[in-house]
This record gives sequence, C-alpha cells and structure tokens, in this order.
Amino acid sequence: MAEVRAHEARRRTKLGRVVSNKMLKTVVVAVEASRRHTLYGRGVRRTTKFKAHDEAAVCQVGDQVIIAESRPISKDKHWVVREIVRKTIGPGLEVLTEEPAIAVAAPSAAEEPDVAEEAQ
Repeated sequence: MAEVRAHEARRRTKLGRVVSNKMLKTVVVAVEASRRHTLYGRGVRRTTKFKAHDEAAVCQVGDQVIIAESRPISKDKHWVVREIVRKTIGPGLEVLTEEPAIAVAAPSAAEEPDVAEEAQ
C-alpha cells in the first residue's frame, strides 16, 4: 500500500463498489449501510452514492474500493479513491486477492524520471 501521511490517516473512509466510471478521472461509488428500522425492527439496507476522484483512471465498474474523505475537488466530488480492494475482470468475474490489488496514489515529481536523462 502507498505511504499514508499522518493527516490522511484521520480521514473518514468507506468501502463501496464502483457503479460508474464514465466521467474523466471520476468514479461513482455505491456504499451500502445496514441498520434496524426504528419502528418495525426489520433490517433495512440503504445505498448512498459518492463521487470519488480516480487520478489514474484504473477503476472499472464492479471493483470494490476504499474511498477517503478529502478537500472539495468539485461541486459534488469530496472523496478520493485510496485503494482497490477487489478488481473485476468482466461482468461478474472478480480477481480474488489476499492483499489489496492496487494502491492508488498520485505520482510525485521526484518519482518521475527526467526525460533528458533517458535520451542519453
């Protein structure tokens, strides 16, 4: 997993499934929450959709991801994809992994190789 800074560790995180990736660098993640109905006591499932920033654009529909709260990136986007827990190959086909499949992190300027050095 990518190195997590101290202030990022305090941010709220949610586990959800990607339902749309049709926008540029943005995915829609559906997060399910189960609770008891206050009057009837029956279990009720609530689904909330969050727009999350996917810098590398690697998330596909059906992937299970962890999103973390961040500063407002746009009008509706306040979450960032932290890592992909379970990757899907196609419709209904998942890659089961023991460890997180992909840790998503934006590349820093220090990690990128210099173009002038490669030409020599």
